[in-house]
Parts: sequence; C-alpha cells; structure tokens
Amino acid sequence: MPTYSWNEMEREQMNPLLARKVIHGANTTMARLEIVKGAVVPLHHHANEQMSVMLTGKLRFVIDGVESIVSAGEVMVIPPNAPHMVEALEDSLVLDVFSPLRSDWLSGDDAYLRK
Repeated sequence: MPTYSWNEMEREQMNPLLARKVIHGANTTMARLEIVKGAVVPLHHHANEQMSVMLTGKLRFVIDGVESIVSAGEVMVIPPNAPHMVEALEDSLVLDVFSPLRSDWLSGDDAYLRK
C-alpha cells in the first residue's frame, strides 16, 4: 500500500496565486491546495462530487448561484455537475477530495486552473 507525505511531494504551481499537490487513488483524487488571497477559480463544473476541507483561511464559494463563506475547520460539499467558482478571501490551505477520481487532471485538461 502506498504512503504519501505532503512534505515530500512535488508542488505544482498552477498560476501565480494557486499551487497544488495531488494524490490519485483508484476511485478518488485528493489535492492539497495553497490559495493566495485574491485568487479566483473561475466558474466551472465537473462530474465529480467534491469535498473541500478548509485547513486555514477563508474562501467564498458560489455554487449554482448561491454564495457561501467557508472558514478554517469547515467543509463545503459540492454536488456533481454543479457550476461553481471560488474566491480566496484570505491566504488559504484547502484539502479537496473528489469522487470519482479527476481523470481530467490526469489527462492535463485543467486549463481553468492555470489562468
């Protein structure tokens, strides 16, 4: 069974305000995101259910047109195919879990994060 250490994993700088480390399992993807205040993940959707665990900081989510502020210690659940965007209100560290795994990330089809 593989064991991972966030401290030893390669950090991928997606854009000047967003970096990630990713683990893909057989059925899930887990990502540790470093998001700088002011960063925006533009409106997008995917077939995956997403759980965003706020480790530090504060994010503004808009999901299906409904705004929610999520702070450290809270978890946001995003249903499959729901259009959503995110804005960092503070520097934030987030653990995102996706099911099923993010095949689009494996194939490199994640240009919306690289803007």
